[in-house]
Formats: sequence, structure tokens, C-alpha cells
Amino acid sequence: MLLGINHTEAAVMGAVLGAVSPAVVVPRMVKLMEEKYGTEKSIPQMILAGASCDDIFVIVLFSTFVTMAQGGSAKATDFLNIPVSIILGVLLGSLSGFVLFYIFEISYRKGNKIRNSTKVIAILGLAFLLMSVETFLEPYVAVSGLLAVVAMACVIKIKADKSVSARLSEKFGKLWIAAEAVLFVLVGAAVDIRYTLTAGVAAVLLIFGALIFRAVGVWICLLGTKLTLKEKLFCVTAYMPKATVQAAIGSVPMSLGLPCGKIVLSVAVLAILITAPLGAIGIDRSYKRLLAHEE
Repeated sequence: MLLGINHTEAAVMGAVLGAVSPAVVVPRMVKLMEEKYGTEKSIPQMILAGASCDDIFVIVLFSTFVTMAQGGSAKATDFLNIPVSIILGVLLGSLSGFVLFYIFEISYRKGNKIRNSTKVIAILGLAFLLMSVETFLEPYVAVSGLLAVVAMACVIKIKADKSVSARLSEKFGKLWIAAEAVLFVLVGAAVDIRYTLTAGVAAVLLIFGALIFRAVGVWICLLGTKLTLKEKLFCVTAYMPKATVQAAIGSVPMSLGLPCGKIVLSVAVLAILITAPLGAIGIDRSYKRLLAHEE
């Protein structure tokens, strides 16, 4: 109604706008885990896992709606891929984590101590392999590489000694300093600011309306949990930023020649410029006040 597009094109727009940004959320949740804010109730971990599921869900829907907008039809199997990819991703990641842990453990028992730097390289290598497995299996079955990586890391953390997982976490924290800069440069390079001028006031209203809708959705998901009012408010704030996924898929409808391509890209760029700084600043300024600090 706001942008004068049909229902299918609106669905494409919704799929583009729906995803939360890993580029903004991930480094901040890692920081909270290091500083022990909200970790007693595993709030940063929950948001990390939720963001991964969120992106899988959105990308599957986006592919389906784009097919419909091109004149195709949606199949029930397309939507079935969402839970299948989540379950298989967690199973594959958990299995990989167990195998890697036992390799480290057997090597330690035989007196061959593996340096933490070597473990980091092995974990990184397996993470890249899991991501490539997703692409390889795509024609046959849906598997979430992102969730597989998260599940692998969770299993290693659970099985390994606390001192070992703490040292590995510290090593990955140092790697993230460089990786974070590269990630934001890539996001910035993918954003074409020229398209923001064509979006108009209706697009801004749409973005804030979507944020309100998302906030209500997050709040409903947290009903019945042991989280306090402040902690729920933090979760709502953490699901606000949009950047990485919008930069990656925002231009796809235009490249495919869809009539809604230009307006989708314009709104995607505008969403990045509005919500990424709002979400980042909101998380940074509020976590000390809203989350409990674990001693």
C-alpha cells in the first residue's frame, strides 16, 4: 500500500528486509560473552543462534518469493527446507565437533600436545568445509552451514576443559579484530547510496513499521521465559540492525529484471543506513544497564 507494489513484490521486499545482520550482531554478542554480560541466562548465545536461524529462514523465503515474482510457483517442499536445513545443520555441526574434540583428546593422551594456534586453524578449516558442504548438498538436501559451524563450536566448548575453550576463544577474538574490519568494508562496498534518494518518506515509514512488527514478534517469542523485562528489551534491540543480508540480496531482484527491483534495492540500502547504526548504538549503550553481569 505504501509503495504501490503487488502482493508478490511486497513478499520479496519483506524477505529482503526481514533478516537481522550478523555483521552487527555477532561481534557485539562475542563481546558480551567475553565481558560476562547476560551469560548466566545465555542471552548472547541465544541471540547468536537465533540470528543464524533467522537468516536461513529469510533466504529460503526470498528464493521462493523471487521465483513467484518471475512467474513461477511456490512448492511446499521449499518451505519444508527451512526446518530440514536447521535440523541437519545442527546434527552435522555436532558430529563434526565431537570428531574434532576426540582427535584433540586422543592426541593429548598419546603425549602429542597440539598447540592452541594449530587447534584454531583446524577449527577454522572445518568451519569453511561445513560452509562448502551446504553449497555442495544444495541440489539434493538443504543444510545450514552457519548453524553447523555454531553447533560445532558449542560441542567443542561443552566437551573441552574450561581453560582450553577460554584460550581458544581468546585466539578467535584476536582473529576477529581483522575479520571484523574486512567484513564491514565488504558491506560498505556492496551498498550503493545513490538509491536512497529514490526511496522517499514511504520507505522510511515502511522500515520503522517493520521494526515495530519485529519488536512485537521478538517479545512474543520471549513470553514464558525467565528473562526479566530489561533482558527482553535488550533482545528486541539486538534484533534491530540490518546490513549484511540486505547488502547481499538487495540488488538481486533488480539484476533479475523484476519491476520492483529498483524500489527493493532503495529500501534495502535505506534500511542499512537507518537500522545498522541504530541497532549498534542501541546494543552498545544499553547492555550494561539491561543485562546482569556474571561475576
